Amino acid sequence: MRPIGIMVIINALLFGLLFLLVEPLDPSILMAGGILTLLIIISYIIIVKGNMGDQYLFLIISMLSSLGVVMIYRLDPVFGFRQITWYALGVSLYFVSYIIFLWVKNWDRYLYLYIGFGMLLFLLTFALGTTVKGATNWIRVGGFTFQPAEIIKLSFVFFVAAYFTFPEKLKNIYFFLGVVYLHIIFLVFQRDMGMAMLFYGIFISIFYVYYQDYKLFLYNLGASILIVVFGYYTMTHVQVRFEAWLNPWRDIAGRGYQITQSLFAIGTGGFFGTGLGMGSPDFIPEVHTDFIFSAICEEMGVFGGMAVVLLYFILMYRGFKITLTIQNTFRKILALGIILTYSYQTFMIIGGVIKLIPLTGITLPFISYGGSALVSAFIAFGIMQALSKRSQEVEELLDLGEQ
Repeated sequence: MRPIGIMVIINALLFGLLFLLVEPLDPSILMAGGILTLLIIISYIIIVKGNMGDQYLFLIISMLSSLGVVMIYRLDPVFGFRQITWYALGVSLYFVSYIIFLWVKNWDRYLYLYIGFGMLLFLLTFALGTTVKGATNWIRVGGFTFQPAEIIKLSFVFFVAAYFTFPEKLKNIYFFLGVVYLHIIFLVFQRDMGMAMLFYGIFISIFYVYYQDYKLFLYNLGASILIVVFGYYTMTHVQVRFEAWLNPWRDIAGRGYQITQSLFAIGTGGFFGTGLGMGSPDFIPEVHTDFIFSAICEEMGVFGGMAVVLLYFILMYRGFKITLTIQNTFRKILALGIILTYSYQTFMIIGGVIKLIPLTGITLPFISYGGSALVSAFIAFGIMQALSKRSQEVEELLDLGEQ
């Protein structure tokens, strides 16, 4: 059976089970599942028939999105239907970003545009931003809110890729480092340490691969420690998260409530889970965003959680495979930056909810509720789809040359 067939069966089982569990029976659940599945099928056919490169990227992120929609719908039907709407918008922008990336030439020449775009969004956040969970990183326009950092992280990857392919005589490593740390400092001033850590991880990984001055690399590692220490001593919510990570049981009704409830949920699920709709993930604050992985583990078991992690591993494998086949340096760094972004983001949130690392407030890609995060992720992987198309064309040319 083809992967798309397996996915349709899984979606039918998940939404069918959810429909049977809700009392009174709600036909809108089946309608929502049908719309989502039909959208996935149509998009997959377009990718295959249009020979748009890697055929598995879209299926993997759609499987993750489907799991997210099912869990969000189970927690709150209103949020669940909104998430389907965001998914539809994300899919549309997936194809738009694919077309634009292939259509526009010389992406590596717009270094200063990427810098200016990122700085403009940061300034707008400072001017119009609202504070959520201790961080001033949201902009509210009417009844709509979005997180500019979700867009900036993509322009940041473009900036890093453009710098390393800039003409050698125009390069200045200290200018580059200055712009990188300006991004991170802006995030620190917004009190968004989780996103600052993500930006730093992207930068230091690519810097290690493409810059050979290991002394400067070590200096940058030292700078990251100073930033973390500064954040701890100047931000109350960072202190709370760190102390809750060290010993959540000391203040189980206060600072440690979220993480202990997360651990209780995972433990309650055991290996096979309590069953969809049979658990109590509502006890965890922000369960539909920061702690949705805990809800999955409670109702689908540790094996369900492992399946989610394996899906992310397969997604990262496809991404790194595409990266290794790309010949052009700019596109190679861009692909690496995109896949590192979502690899680190996945590690940070799953590591946080299982108490491996302190909580960061970052959402789980494609699964957590949230419009700006989901849409920006689809845009990023639309670009990755275009990069896979280019790498596929190169491979075909090389095969023809060998023949």
